[in-house]
Amino acid sequence: MTVQRHKVTLYGKADCCLCDEAMEVLHKVDAFVPFDLEKIDISGKPELLAEFGLKIPVIFVDGVQAFKYRVNEGRLLALLSIE
Repeated sequence: MTVQRHKVTLYGKADCCLCDEAMEVLHKVDAFVPFDLEKIDISGKPELLAEFGLKIPVIFVDGVQAFKYRVNEGRLLALLSIE
């Protein structure tokens, strides 16, 4: 039986201190509950800038928006513990 890893996607951009903070939490949690991480830079992508703009970082877990601005470590661990 293969265990499927969760996919976490962070939408953000360079020079974003909240994005950097979110990445720190994601890396910390990944050490306990490994997941696939995708980081998407919204810079230069008009459709993503229109959708997320100044609301970054935005973090999705398995395609569902879970966090905006800050990542709650406990809540992320709980989400990743769901099979």
